[in-house]
Amino acid sequence: MEFNRVAERFQQTFEQIGDGTDMKQCSPALDVDSVRPLRYNSGKGQGAGTDKMSASQLHDTIGLDRLRDRAVRAKRMLSNCTLCPRHCGVDRTAGELGFCGTGDLAVVASYSPHFGEEPPLVGRWGSGTIFFCGCNLGCIFCQNYDISHLKRGSEVSCEELAAMMLALQNRGCHNINFVTPTHVVPQILDALVVARADGLNVPLVYNCGGYESLETLKLLDGVIDVYMPDVKYSDDAVSEALSRAGDYWEVCRAAVKEMHRQVGDLRTDGNGVAASGLLVRHLVLPEGLAGTGAVMRFLAEEISADTYVNVMEQYRPCYRADEDGRLARRISVKEFAEALDDARKHGLHRGF
Repeated sequence: MEFNRVAERFQQTFEQIGDGTDMKQCSPALDVDSVRPLRYNSGKGQGAGTDKMSASQLHDTIGLDRLRDRAVRAKRMLSNCTLCPRHCGVDRTAGELGFCGTGDLAVVASYSPHFGEEPPLVGRWGSGTIFFCGCNLGCIFCQNYDISHLKRGSEVSCEELAAMMLALQNRGCHNINFVTPTHVVPQILDALVVARADGLNVPLVYNCGGYESLETLKLLDGVIDVYMPDVKYSDDAVSEALSRAGDYWEVCRAAVKEMHRQVGDLRTDGNGVAASGLLVRHLVLPEGLAGTGAVMRFLAEEISADTYVNVMEQYRPCYRADEDGRLARRISVKEFAEALDDARKHGLHRGF
């Protein structure tokens, strides 16, 4: 019976992703180039109202003055960039580019309500995603490679980024979901100062690859409501081969511990929408490359048995996956069922 349920889920996933499309499941994206500063209308509207206020109030956030100070401190890091564990040391304020390929301004590919995220983020009105171009990982199988590696997007100012956040809130989105934000934390904090002053009050989601600097994460303490990291691998040889990050497992574990210290386990409001906490993603890879058993053991024993985990089955070969023969196929139903068993046997029970 369990095997049949897994097989059915597989079929649904493959029907969604087809042979070449992605699973963003966004409503039509708002135009990055035409965005203008907006003020949040706190009156009644689609998805707007006291339910979102109560959600944001479940997690204490820092005041505007402290937020402004965090933004200043983060921006200083750009002149000798140490935002992520790569510590490239380039002066991004002078146009120098490091691993992520992003300079002084954030580059945005799209922003829109997103209905393909985890249910606690989507709710009724969607998660307000902002997709940033560039990435501090070099995953050869990246399904968003046109954004993360080819960097197809537009540079945006602080005011334009703030306006995107407010526009998404005005459309009723339950949260602002920063996708691949690690390398643009200073720009996000700078924009949040403007957006918060203009009425932004929905929860903030940090949707990242798990390769994070503790120094940068501490600047986000009291700012981010929901952390949603990938935990990609538990084997550094694999992470070096597939993502050019030979210290990924150690760095990711420390980062997830810090995230959980800040926000705890995932909590939802009265409507089941995420208000604060940790939500972990884990993409199952062929041939056991993701090291799923060790990942689940870590989450259950070193984070919390109540960790919300999305065990994802939608891997497909794309981008440069053909450079490693182990990535040449989708995972099997059996491999996915074993991954779910790994989660359960270690006592995890939320998500999947």
